Amino acid sequence: MANYRVAVVCLLVLTAGCASLGGSGTSNGADGATATPTPGTATPTPAANETGEGLLELFTVLQRSLEQLVATQGRLVATLILLVVLLVSVVVVPAALSRLRSATSDRTGDWLQVMADYTPTTIRGVFLRIAQFSMIVLVVLSFLIVWGVLDIVQTVGPYLNGSDQSVLATIQTVVLVMLAFVLSDQMQRWIGRFSQAVTGFTEHQEEILLRLGQVTVFVTIGATIFAVWGIDLSGLLVGAGFLGIVVGLAARQTLGSLIAGFVLMFSRPFTIGDWVLVGDQEGIVTDITIFNTRLENFDGEFVIIPNDRVSDRAVTNRSRKGLLRLTVDIGVDYDTDVDRAMDLAREAMANIEHVVDSPTPDVVPKDFGDSAVVMELRFWIDHPTPPRKWRAISAVVRGVKATFDEEDISIPFPQRTLSNRVDAADEESPERGVEMRPDGDG
Repeated sequence: MANYRVAVVCLLVLTAGCASLGGSGTSNGADGATATPTPGTATPTPAANETGEGLLELFTVLQRSLEQLVATQGRLVATLILLVVLLVSVVVVPAALSRLRSATSDRTGDWLQVMADYTPTTIRGVFLRIAQFSMIVLVVLSFLIVWGVLDIVQTVGPYLNGSDQSVLATIQTVVLVMLAFVLSDQMQRWIGRFSQAVTGFTEHQEEILLRLGQVTVFVTIGATIFAVWGIDLSGLLVGAGFLGIVVGLAARQTLGSLIAGFVLMFSRPFTIGDWVLVGDQEGIVTDITIFNTRLENFDGEFVIIPNDRVSDRAVTNRSRKGLLRLTVDIGVDYDTDVDRAMDLAREAMANIEHVVDSPTPDVVPKDFGDSAVVMELRFWIDHPTPPRKWRAISAVVRGVKATFDEEDISIPFPQRTLSNRVDAADEESPERGVEMRPDGDG
């Protein structure tokens, strides 16, 4: 983020500088004709003229004061005074401010990191950097005036009297860029405080809201900078409209996933870390982006599901409530007292560590099986995860089995009774023989 911030600052400053060089291409004819502004240059306005005249008057006062100082004290004394002012403004003041702040993290030797540290992102930082930069510029100009190298009024006069507004436009560009980073940093702090004050506001939603706000700020500041330099954006907007139509038709599925991603961000059917079932895919949510949702299943595989498929399928969230009911089927012999077996099963489940006390475990007779009366054991676990589920089921099976063994309650295995059709026919054959004997003489 620091490198990105520095790169954007450098790019915008370079762009402003190039525009100022290009904007200075106005010519005054030999006959004193008025210069005609070229496209892409800042157009002088009454407010800008007043600002330029005020700055020119300020530089005139500065030059006269320094010339008077040199006349009365001499150049060496004036130089010494300027050096002291420069030392205090650049070294002493920042050192004093840093002492008042809490311990800071170690600085890296990377020059980009150092530049990022000095890039202001707060109102206080902006004023401090502006004051330091202004002081350095004034001291340097004062040196040049004291030693007779520069006549500042004649040098900056053409740029500030209204004939060339590129310098003012450059200054406005730099101020707007700094303002963009200040707003971005302040927005991050506001969103952080808002997420702490509102319950249920996830970190992912906080990140999405921050990115949308940053895009809005930078786009607005960028459009303002173009307006400062007098660049017409109407043609660009028309072209962007046609491009949006083409991209929308060519990337319908991607845009559908994008829109579904924003819906998922704010509807919050699940969050990162939840145990969910999406269609026929089950696992733990590891990431939610604006295009897809990523799950880790129980085999250690990562499944990536496009958000448009997530939005049009049934989603089962096993972690949302914080409790999950599990069931286990068990059978007892037909000769067993079913009510007694149910009571023993409830007591066994109540003594298991992984089963919560509320809701209480329950047993329901479910079915007449081939060899047993089938009962359904129902119990709940908290903070449901796949490992906790299987630990609870394993503990319930072992506990109920041990209790039934102690109470001599058998859990029958499937049994079959076999018979022979031929033997059954032989047993019935004498009767059939008597009945089917034909009538005779005797």
